[in-house]
Amino acid sequence: MARRPARRRTTTTRRVRNARRARDQAVLLGVGALVAFSLATFVVQWMAHHLLVVLTLLAIALAAAVAAVRTRAAADRRALHTRTAQLRHIGAFMSMSPKAFEHALADLCRRDGCTKVTVVGGAGDLAADVLATTPTGRRILIQAKRYSPKTLVGSQDVQKVNGTYRDIHGCDLAAVVTTSTFTKSAAAFCTQVGIRMTDHRALALWAEGTGRPPWH
Repeated sequence: MARRPARRRTTTTRRVRNARRARDQAVLLGVGALVAFSLATFVVQWMAHHLLVVLTLLAIALAAAVAAVRTRAAADRRALHTRTAQLRHIGAFMSMSPKAFEHALADLCRRDGCTKVTVVGGAGDLAADVLATTPTGRRILIQAKRYSPKTLVGSQDVQKVNGTYRDIHGCDLAAVVTTSTFTKSAAAFCTQVGIRMTDHRALALWAEGTGRPPWH
């Protein structure tokens, strides 16, 4: 009989503590909201009275951002010029790995005004090594064949390109660029379906800047 009042007192004490805790939290939230509102009001009023300062700071920040973008673009152009300057002889391509050859062709595309240039070669590339948009706005797929002089690009290689460049990659043009040359059957097939061919001679001229790029 004596324990029941003790339990009631314990329950009442817990309720009182919980009520106090909820009240304290409400007070803290209210104070925080009031401080945030006061701070926001102060900032708005300060900006209203110092509009010229705000605009000046924004102009400085914008100019700094533009300068940073231009500096980065200039550095990228210098780096591209350095890389492409090293490609003016066919021997430079012959010492490359297949992946390096793909990146070299991508650099030549950028040098000659292509945009949205992407190296996509690899497992499951579906006959696409480089994708780019030409200066005239046409999308081109380039298949890179870094072959030795005795290994020719065969008809099976170019047939794969013909089967994917339009329907799979959504391109308007397709080109096969090689450090070797093409078999007669491969050349005949390319002529028939309109795939551009760039053999080692045409590649050397393109790299030197005296020959046409694959999209012409």
